[in-house]
Amino acid sequence: MRYHLEIKEEARQQLRALAKEQRRNVGRRLDALQNNLSGDVKKLAAKTHEYRLRVGNLRVLFTLEKDLISCLCCARSQKSL
Repeated sequence: MRYHLEIKEEARQQLRALAKEQRRNVGRRLDALQNNLSGDVKKLAAKTHEYRLRVGNLRVLFTLEKDLISCLCCARSQKSL
């Protein structure tokens, strides 16, 4: 199944702040995510319809509603700090 991708403004700003290579890597992973949710995806236990995608030491938080992926934020893992 192919999903549509929507990136919220806050996530866009966070992506712009990343280094060029990190942005490319996240972009490739988001493209792969649109095809059958492939990648290191985990459903967040306490949240409904919220997931995280792990890209190295970055985490991309997103919601999934039917065929729409809404990226909420992109941040470094707490363990990498």
